[in-house]
Amino acid sequence: MDLILIRHPAVGVPTGICYGRSDVPLAADPSAEVQRYLNRIGMLNLCDPVGAVHASVLSRCTQIAAPLAAHFNVALQADPRLREIDFGRWEMQAWDAIDRAEIDAWVQDLENARAHGGESVAMLALRVGAWLEECERTLGRAVLAVSGRHATPLANMPNASNASETSETSETSETSETSETSAVADKNSAGRPVVVIAHAGVIRVLAALALRLPLATCVDWHLPFGGLCQLRYKVSQKRWILVSWNGV
Repeated sequence: MDLILIRHPAVGVPTGICYGRSDVPLAADPSAEVQRYLNRIGMLNLCDPVGAVHASVLSRCTQIAAPLAAHFNVALQADPRLREIDFGRWEMQAWDAIDRAEIDAWVQDLENARAHGGESVAMLALRVGAWLEECERTLGRAVLAVSGRHATPLANMPNASNASETSETSETSETSETSETSAVADKNSAGRPVVVIAHAGVIRVLAALALRLPLATCVDWHLPFGGLCQLRYKVSQKRWILVSWNGV
């Protein structure tokens, strides 16, 4: 399964303003942006049609995600766990007007600090991680549905080191079903692609969690408005891989 994570378009907020969970408007007509997003998704040459569209509950994401869901004939799944980080009392304040000592304290412990009284990056990761785990559980059910009733759940799938032993001890009928599971894994077709319209902070944290990287590793990864991250779940290896980050 592929996760297509796309940042919302530019917002109608002056440069230099701190905003996170505030529901700020888009800078341009969303209808014009939707076609650009469809073109971007089309350029990925996905093997399967999009099977789900998820989004942050904030309007700068749902205004893009709703037309995309209609285009792909799926229901929009807006999820509060995908909203941007809460900057507390810093929300909608000019960065230059925020106490420099508070900003310094936040930067020195970016993962855990809450100088603004809102969420820490670690708190953001908890809710975003819960969404990702649910996504993986859905993928596990898809593997079972495609592969047959004897297929092995994701949590119990054999790793490469004992795969041959599993094959040798399986009966003929079960070997056939195990082969089906491997075929699904190799084709990455256990779940159809999922498009997610969210925020830069959310996408960076999702990438860090999926790739099992320290959160600090991805915090500075550049992701402009409309930037795209493509992740793919390798069922046979029980891990996500990075296909591209903003086209790279």
